[in-house]
Formats: sequence, C-alpha cells, structure tokens
Amino acid sequence: MRFKIFAVLVLLCAAQAAPASMSNAASANDYGHLKRFSMVYDLIQHNYVRDVSNDELTNGALKGMLENLDPHSTFLTEKEFKEMRENTAGEFFGVGIEISHENGQVTVVTPIEDTPAYKAGVLPGDIILAVDGVPTQDLSSQEVVGKIRGPKGSEVELLILHKGSKAPSNIMIKRDAIPVASVKARYLEDGYLWVRLTRFSERTTSDLQDAIRNARRQTKIKGIILDVRNNPGGLLDQAVSVSDLFLYDGTIVSMRGKQGSQEKEFKASRGRNKVDEPMVVLVNSGSASAAEIVAGALQDRKRAVLLGERTFGKGSVQQVMPIPGTATAIKLTTALYYTPSGRSIQAEGIDPDLLVPLEMPREEAEDLPGLNIREKDLSRHLENGAGAKKAEASKVVDPDARKFLARDNQLRMGLELVKSLPVMQSLQRPE
Repeated sequence: MRFKIFAVLVLLCAAQAAPASMSNAASANDYGHLKRFSMVYDLIQHNYVRDVSNDELTNGALKGMLENLDPHSTFLTEKEFKEMRENTAGEFFGVGIEISHENGQVTVVTPIEDTPAYKAGVLPGDIILAVDGVPTQDLSSQEVVGKIRGPKGSEVELLILHKGSKAPSNIMIKRDAIPVASVKARYLEDGYLWVRLTRFSERTTSDLQDAIRNARRQTKIKGIILDVRNNPGGLLDQAVSVSDLFLYDGTIVSMRGKQGSQEKEFKASRGRNKVDEPMVVLVNSGSASAAEIVAGALQDRKRAVLLGERTFGKGSVQQVMPIPGTATAIKLTTALYYTPSGRSIQAEGIDPDLLVPLEMPREEAEDLPGLNIREKDLSRHLENGAGAKKAEASKVVDPDARKFLARDNQLRMGLELVKSLPVMQSLQRPE
C-alpha cells in the first residue's frame, strides 16, 4: 500500500453489533442514520422519473459522502481508479493538466510541461467551464478527468475562462501520450545546474539521480537550483526519497492522524551518494503537496534557500485502498503532515526565505506563473491542526539558457543567489 499526497483511501463499510451494555436509546440513535439512508434509497427507486441502477445510487451516495468531507477525498469508480494508477505509474492519453474542483468550478492547477494542454496555452488558474459542450459545474473532478482523457490523436474541446478575460474561449486540443517522466536538468552556466521537478511519480527519485550523475560526468557541479514551481505533488515516498538525497540525517516529514497507526516519522538516511552542493529551491503558489514536503524539509533543515512566492498549502495526506471484492476504491484524507520544525502548512503554505514575485508577462509565462487559488480557498478544506526516458542534463551550458534566464526573473535571481551562497549552506556532513 502506498500513500499519495495531491490525493487518496478505501471505504470499508462494516456493520458492528452494539455492545450489550449499550442502551436501546443509544443503539437506536446509532442506527437511525442508516434507516434514513435506506428510506431515501427506497423512495428514489420507486418514484424517480427514470430507472436508476443500484450501482448508480450507491456510487453517487459514496461520492457525496466523501466529497463533503474535504476537497481531496472521493470515491473512485473502476475506471477512475484505473486512471489514477496510470497517472503515477505509466503512460496515459489525455491533454496533460492537473485540476482542482471548487464551488462547482473546475480550475487548472497546472499544465504538465510539454503536453498538448501546455502547448495550447492552458495556464494555471484557468477555469474549465465545459468539456465537449458538457458543463463541468455538476461534475466531480474525476468525472471531468474521464471526459478529458481519450484515445491518442482524438480531439477534445475545452471551454476555458482565462484570468482577466471577460468571456470564455473554446480551445481544441489533440490528445496525446502523457509521459510520467518528471525530471529535467540543464546547465545555466558552467557548474550551475537547473533541475526542474514537474511532479512526484514512481521514477522521480531515480530519474533525479540519473540527471545528477549525467551532469557530474560533464563538469563539476558548483550549485543546484531545484525548481518545484507549479509542481502539484504526487507520491509521498518520492517526496521523502528526493529530500533524502540532500540530507544526511534528521526528520524529513512527520504525519499525524486520528489513529495511532497513522502517525509516522520519516528520517533521512546516512547512506552514501548524497548531493551536497549549495542549493536554492524555487517555489510558487502552484507548488503543492509533495513539493511542499521537499521545500519544507530543506528550509527547516537549513539545507537550501527558498526563493519565489508562498506555496499552495496542501498539508494533508491521502491513502489509497481498494474496496475488497470490487475494482473500486476511495481516496480519504487520513492525516496532516508536519515539516521537521513541527509546522503544519495546511491552508497556510510555506513562505520563501526570499519573496520574489514573478515579473514575466502572462502571454509569455507558459508553465511558470503563480496560481491564484490555494488550499485555503477550497471549500471544506482542513484547517491547520515513472517515465520511460532517463532525465539527462544537457551540454555543459545549455544553448537556450540565456533565453530562459532573460524571461524568468526568479530563475535569474536563483542563479545569482546559489553562486554567492557560503560553503556553510552546503550539506553539513556528520562527524
């Protein structure tokens, strides 16, 4: 079983007999809600305008029950559960966007880099009003995802309202394979490596290790800019193992839930092959979940300087569990996570050490602009309490480096900062 941060558990419904000592009044009170549910179920079956299957009613009830808890808990149908697993493990076909659902509005968290949506100009904060003419207002996030995905080469029409626009526009996007590869690395200057993490999927840590090894073969690394801007998160174990690459010991993240079994603390190992060069981490309001775990750990442990804008603020953990005897599952929020200093960033986010707003014009922003909604803006939010291709660093100085630096003030400042960091900022090896 694995944990997933930007969402995931399984609903296990088991009726238990009331203890013998329980009063009849208390027992009746405990089971009164089940009687009410059964009565409504029966009324719908006998009086609704059309025939409704038992599966439709049951799945709808489970969705409503879970989605009323918080924005990240939900029931997953067989199709949705399959798509969720593909999203972190293999290749799937779609347009390449991460979405969030709030007050009936489907909002783009971020387009995945180099995907059809990214190339079509879909931007963080865009509102998807309809998919192929079907309004999204009454659809769940998983239902919207199901409509957007489809066979490779087929087209989907999105009705999108851009931030600042007075009228929506239709965007026709051709579906393609969406790779899970999540690491890109290139030298901005001789010795200064820019590493982009676009998500945390099954191969993120191994691909990051490959990228750093390849970079070392070309020249000595003097400093690293770790870029997790607009990274929506992903798998908890990958956030932990990525952090572990840069830390020798101590806490990376801890989890606390209602049950004692949900309390866990993850610590850095004392193994070899650590990455100890000075480091700057770029963050913005699209940095969420697993990206915030990495940023929080490196900031609290004084391992890196955070630069950019305040992060999204998703400090909850979801567990994915299949429902026995079915091909369905639920994703359920089971715990909050805490940074090494004991901070819960739920609905708060992480403030960077250096606040540097992005100055890039929207029309040139592509995947880099800040997101205008955060976890705290979602209704029912909890209060604070494997790609096939190896990621490779390009040649010693990437020919496009000057272009990237010219249009990205956060990246420029990150480069200047990492060049000036004192030796003490690098990883302190234990005696």
